[in-house]
This record gives sequence, C-alpha cells and structure tokens, in this order.
Amino acid sequence: MPRQLHLSAAIDSPGRFDAGHYADLARLAERGGLDFVTLDDSFTAEPRRPDALATLARIAPLTSRIGLVPTVTTTHTEPFHTSISLNTLDWVSAGRAGWLVGVSGTEAEAAAFGRRPVAPEDELWAEAADAAEVAARLWDSWEDDAEIRDAATGRFIDRDKLHYIDFEGRHFSVRGPSITPRPPQGRPVVVVPVAAADLARGASPGGRARVDTAIRYADVVLLDAPDRAARLTAATELRLRSGEQLRILARLDAALPDRDAELRLIAELAATGTGVDGFHLVPAEPGRDLTGLAERVAPALRATGLLRAGHSGRTLRDHLGLARPASRYAATTPGSATTGNAPATPALAEVTR
Repeated sequence: MPRQLHLSAAIDSPGRFDAGHYADLARLAERGGLDFVTLDDSFTAEPRRPDALATLARIAPLTSRIGLVPTVTTTHTEPFHTSISLNTLDWVSAGRAGWLVGVSGTEAEAAAFGRRPVAPEDELWAEAADAAEVAARLWDSWEDDAEIRDAATGRFIDRDKLHYIDFEGRHFSVRGPSITPRPPQGRPVVVVPVAAADLARGASPGGRARVDTAIRYADVVLLDAPDRAARLTAATELRLRSGEQLRILARLDAALPDRDAELRLIAELAATGTGVDGFHLVPAEPGRDLTGLAERVAPALRATGLLRAGHSGRTLRDHLGLARPASRYAATTPGSATTGNAPATPALAEVTR
C-alpha cells in the first residue's frame, strides 16, 4: 500500500472580510480530509485584510476536525502575548491549532509601529527563533495536571506545578509562567516556511537563519521548490538536520478551473520520489478550487490509497502523526534553582524586553 499523503491548503482571499466565507472554505478542506488550512497575515496596510488568528478562532466552533494555522508574525510583537493567543486558539478548537511563523521586514511595517527601524532578515529570524523558544517554554510552564478546580477548598491550581521559565536571550527576557493552562496538544503545531534556495550553497544570511529556526522549532515545514529534483534535495537536507519527526509539505499551486487541471493535480500528487510527506496546496480561486479538491481530487486519491478515509484522531498532532510533547518542567523538583515556585497568582507573571 502506498504511503498516505498529508495535505493542507491556504484559504487566503484578498478583499474578503467576512468570517462566513473563511468558514465555508475551511469546511470544504475538512470535507476533503485535509490536515489543516493556513491563513496569511502581516502588518502591511491592505484593505479588508482580516486578522488571521482572530478569524480562525471565530470559525473554530464552525468546524470539527480541520487544523487551523494562522500566520502570526514575531516582529513588533511580544512572545508572551503570541503564546497566550495561540494557546487560546488551541483551547477553542479542542486541540487543532498551529502557528505559521512569520516575520515583518518592511520599512512600512516598522514605521507603523514606530518602535524601532527595520532589521535585516537574519536578525528577524533569529528573533523568531527566540520567540518560538519562549512560546514553547510558556506552553510547558503549566504541567498537564496543574489545575485542581476544587470548589470545596477554593484551590484552582497546584502552585508546585506552575513554573518560571526564566528565559534570557538576545531579544527577550521573559520570566513567566503563562497565565493560561497548558494547551490541549501540549504545544500547538509550529509551521515554518522554507525555500529550497535557503538550503543551497550561497544562501542568504536571512535564508540560513530561517532554516535554522525551522530545524530547531518546526513540527512542519512548508517547502518552496521550483521542481521535483530541488524538492527532493531540499527535503533530504532538512531530514538529515532535523530527524524523522519533521513533516515536510511541498507548496503546490492548485488552480482547478476544469477537469483536466484536476487530473494533472492528481498525477502530480501521486508522483513518487518527491522526498516529502505531502503537499500544501495554494488555490487560485479558493471557493472553486477547494470544491474541486473536496468533490473529485480527494476521492480519487482515496481510491488509490494515497489519502486516508478520514481524520485520524481529533487534534492536529493526531492528523500529522506527531506525538504530544511532555512538559519540560514536569520532572523538575519544585523550588529548584532552575524553575522555582510560581507566583501566587498568574497575574504576577513578568515579561520585559
């Protein structure tokens, strides 16, 4: 039996600001059996661009299986707030949240905030790596059984199971702990975009920094490659540096105006030797293309054994075959020099920059 593909899709729709539209697209992807959808975002001034994270949080109750992965930029933002927002998305979606890590590198974006000038791309991705580290530590800072919820005694949490993260890095200093319980998935799925050129000899400093961030923190890489040979070379390099737990999905244009285009897409998805775990599909017209995907392309792939019959489990980690990570603090001794005891109330968590 052939190895089954992991599939995801972008639902970006410039100029659309209504949650119902994005809910319809997510439900089409869900009907097609895709693992997750992504929604892009940035700090550039574009008319009628919805906030990606808020939009996916809004449509979480309108879906039941599809993973929801917004772009959240690490530039001009605080990782404490990012971690809480993504944690909230994981809770409201019952464990279906992911995070497509982005950076903001334009003068216009920097001017809109007015806090600092634009930084080189390698610095932005180094900052993104720090932000991913802080988020992971904050998600771990509540042990899974930290909540007591004992109404009789008035105890909500076990203070010994909350932990300072005490992160000191080049870009952030964050004490923690989080002010929200540990996410249902342990940690939302982290997704990083990488181009094959980023892995090539002579890659730009920014490209190399992006790859380093993906190797250290990504659960999923969205790989841009110009052809199958470049895709195979890049995927092989990523696996050598990261291990088998990384899921690599190749970006693939998915314009489906007619049956011939659908057949070509089926042939491309079925091609062997690609070196990747699946594909991230980028529709040209999301409503039309995701309908073709759900109604004809996905059933054809299932008939050949390349796509599973339904979602495996309920969480995004389940869909991707990724283990739920344990809290790094769960085995530590309360009161140790590494973590210490948490403050009496989460409101005392400290964040500085």
